[in-house]
Amino acid sequence: MNHRSLRITAALAAVALGLTACGGSGSADSASSSAAGSAGDSSAAVEEYTVGINQLTTHPALDATREGFKEAFADAGLKVEFDEQNAQGDQATVTSIASTFASASDVDLVAAIATPAAQGTASAVKDKPVVFMAVTDPKAAELVKADDAPGGNVTGVSDRNPVKEQLQLLKDVKPDAKTVGIVYNSGEVNSKVQVDQAKAAGKDLGLEVKEATITNSSEVQQGVQALGDVDGIYVPTDNAVVSALETVLSYGKDKKAPVISADTDSVEKGALGTFGIDYKEHGKQAGEMAVKILRDGAKPESTPVGFADPASLELVLNKEAATSFGVELPQELLGRADEVIGG
Repeated sequence: MNHRSLRITAALAAVALGLTACGGSGSADSASSSAAGSAGDSSAAVEEYTVGINQLTTHPALDATREGFKEAFADAGLKVEFDEQNAQGDQATVTSIASTFASASDVDLVAAIATPAAQGTASAVKDKPVVFMAVTDPKAAELVKADDAPGGNVTGVSDRNPVKEQLQLLKDVKPDAKTVGIVYNSGEVNSKVQVDQAKAAGKDLGLEVKEATITNSSEVQQGVQALGDVDGIYVPTDNAVVSALETVLSYGKDKKAPVISADTDSVEKGALGTFGIDYKEHGKQAGEMAVKILRDGAKPESTPVGFADPASLELVLNKEAATSFGVELPQELLGRADEVIGG
C-alpha cells in the first residue's frame, strides 16, 4: 500500500464465508462456533511504518545513535521497517538519499544522523516528518526556527556538548596549560559552534585556543602540524577529524599534549578523557520523539528540540592514554569518573 500499510486480521471472516458456501448442514453449530471465535479474537489492527535513516558516515558514536533510535521503536512495540542508508561522508550522496526518501510514498518519517545529513535531509524532505540526531546547534544549522518551537516539519535531539567542562579536564591534568589546539572541518556548522564555545570557555579557564581548519579527513595531518606547540588538543564532534583520530593522537603523544575529546568512543581509542553523552541513549531519546510523532500524532513544528539530561553525562577517563601523554590523572578526578579505561 502507499503511505502506510494497515493489516487487519480477516481469518474469521474468511471462515464464515466458507461455511456459508458449504450449505446448511451443521449451520447452527457453525454459527455458534463462529460467534465464539469472534468473541475471542480482538481483530486488532497492526499498524506498520517505514522509516528512512540518512546517516552521514560510519562512526561508533553515530552507529550507537542509530541503534538507540531503532531500539526506541522496539520498546514501544511498533512494527517498523527501517530503510538504512549511509552516505559515507559524501554530501552529494546525502542529498541523493534524502531525495529518494522525499519521493518515496511509503516512507512515513525520515531520520537524519549528524548535522550535514540533517541539513541535506531537511532541504529535500518537505512533506513528511524529519527527526535529527547528533546535531550540535539546530538553530545555527538552520534546521529549526527556535529550539522550543521548531516551526516546520523538522525537529530532533541535539548532542550539544558541555565544552567548558571538557576543557577543564586539560586544566585538571595540566594546571599550567596555556594553549589548546583544535582542528576542525570548516564545512561543518556544528564544529564551528563548538570552536566558538571553546573560545568563550577558554577565556574563563585561561586557555588560548589555536585553531586549524580542514575540508576533509585527509587534511588532518596537515591540520595538527599547523597547530605547532600546544599544551593540549581538543577534538570536537567533527566527523572528518574523528575519522582520522589516530593522526591527532599520534601528534599529541609526540608533543606531550593531552588530547581531550567530545565523545566517549574517542577516549576508548586513546584520548585522555571526556565529559559527554551516551550516544545510544541520545539516539533512543530521538526515537521516542519519532514514536510520539508517528503513533500519537505529535507535530514536529511544536515538538521542542531535545537535549541530554545533565544527570546522564558521563566522565570517562583513560589511564593508559594519560601515561602516553606524559601526565597523571589526579585521584580526585578518578574518584568522580563514571568509567576508567585501563585502570
